[in-house]
Amino acid sequence: DVQRAGPSTGMPTKTEQSDLLMALYGRHGESPLPVLAPSTPAGCFDVAFEAVQLAIRYRTPVIILSDTFLASSSEPWLIPSVAELEGINPRFATAPAADGEPFMPYVRDERLARPWAVPGTPGLQHRIGGLEKADGSGNISYDGANHARMTELRAAKIAGIANELPPLEVDSQPGASLLVLGWGSSEGAIRAGVRRARLAGHKVASAHLRHLNPLPDDLGQVLASFDRVLVPEMNSGQLAKVLRAKYLVDVESYCKVQGQPLFTSEIELAIAERQP
Repeated sequence: DVQRAGPSTGMPTKTEQSDLLMALYGRHGESPLPVLAPSTPAGCFDVAFEAVQLAIRYRTPVIILSDTFLASSSEPWLIPSVAELEGINPRFATAPAADGEPFMPYVRDERLARPWAVPGTPGLQHRIGGLEKADGSGNISYDGANHARMTELRAAKIAGIANELPPLEVDSQPGASLLVLGWGSSEGAIRAGVRRARLAGHKVASAHLRHLNPLPDDLGQVLASFDRVLVPEMNSGQLAKVLRAKYLVDVESYCKVQGQPLFTSEIELAIAERQP
């Protein structure tokens, strides 16, 4: 999703970050998805590669939230060697159970992901469809308790991705009481704004989110370790809303919805206004 100012085609060439809540909650039936956001043109490759890894490993669609500012930007980038990239093992189901039992396409592994059988594999015939299935067997089910179970499993599978995420990187300094937290293409402006604010004598920290669903496991601890948290966004404060609801913290928004990217000077001024 290369986000631009909307709705519709009102400002088709202008940038925005207004689709975050849609990506997080825009599916019926409480079916969450992983959501990732690149922050640089070169980083778009890494995010896309990771999205494929997650999609295959967890058997789920994955949303990449880019934006028009990234799409219109460029930077030198060394094309990686395919041989040096981490392998992606789809772990295809290859043979029926040794005990002669029929193939169970809805049995989940340790990641709560279901097996994947290539069509035509001998002994792995199975049926699929859009109606809700019974846990394990895959038979069509209208049972209320099973529906609750499947809803919980869908959420738990996506939440479990956080177990594989690295700790959030925080660029801080001794005595910093303000954290500037961003996502997407605002990373450069935030880093530069923080750097300028430090040169002006302000003590401030910064961090940038690549994983928006699930959020990093240590994010709550990071937020709680600062007196104030400022979230600059090119929307009406969508990530700030999510953080307030999830972590019950007082997050401040810096919102810009003018079809333009965030600028370093704006971040610097926002920091100065919140520092003694």
